[in-house]
Amino acid sequence: MGRASALLSPRAGAFFALFALLATYYAVAESLPDLTLWWEVVVLGFAIIPAVFGLVYFALSLWRVRWVLPAGAGFAALAVGLELLDWGLAASFAKLAALTLLAFWFLGYFETLSWIVVVALIIPAVDAFSVFRGPTRHIVTEKPSIFDRLSFAFPVPGETDPARLGPPDLLFFALFLAASARWGLRTGWTFVAMALSFGATLALAVWLELSGLPALPFLSLGFLLPNADLLWRRLVPRRHASAPDSPSSS
Repeated sequence: MGRASALLSPRAGAFFALFALLATYYAVAESLPDLTLWWEVVVLGFAIIPAVFGLVYFALSLWRVRWVLPAGAGFAALAVGLELLDWGLAASFAKLAALTLLAFWFLGYFETLSWIVVVALIIPAVDAFSVFRGPTRHIVTEKPSIFDRLSFAFPVPGETDPARLGPPDLLFFALFLAASARWGLRTGWTFVAMALSFGATLALAVWLELSGLPALPFLSLGFLLPNADLLWRRLVPRRHASAPDSPSSS
């Protein structure tokens, strides 16, 4: 009865309803009316991307279960199979499931909240180096087909070429969101800020007329800023409110 009630919970119902809406959109996106560039940015940044990551939000309770590692490996194998069949859009959701479950499993190795904060402070620089000078740049410019195989696709209305996010972006989104739930941070606001951070990165890339930008810097801010006061109170040692009483003079 416990498992059955979990499958029928409002969160599970919202997950499947959202997945059905996204599946419908993915199926008809190319036949929708074409939009101007900035309207495409608005639709992706405020609707499609947050909706996709809404699946992670509704699946958040799974970070506690023990079988996330084998399940994540199973979805990774499914993603490989779907890519080999050239079912790229379906493979994207298998990639999202695999990386989300693997992030939930990986969270178990973080013993304290401070470890997550250190990661959030470090990965923007690592991601920026990778995108501008490192392996991500090499793959995107020299072997774009490999990036297409690995990345998650967000169909653009009326277009054949989707927008894309790399695997680390999906993994760290799930990791930070699960961390906010595990340590009692503002999970809802963290989700909103991180989901919109991808749209902000996309808008900045369009404005600067760049083919792509690292997404993890804004994603890290999306985790840190909504929880800044909570993180400060929990991680920064408090000083005594007053000095010890000095001995009185006679």
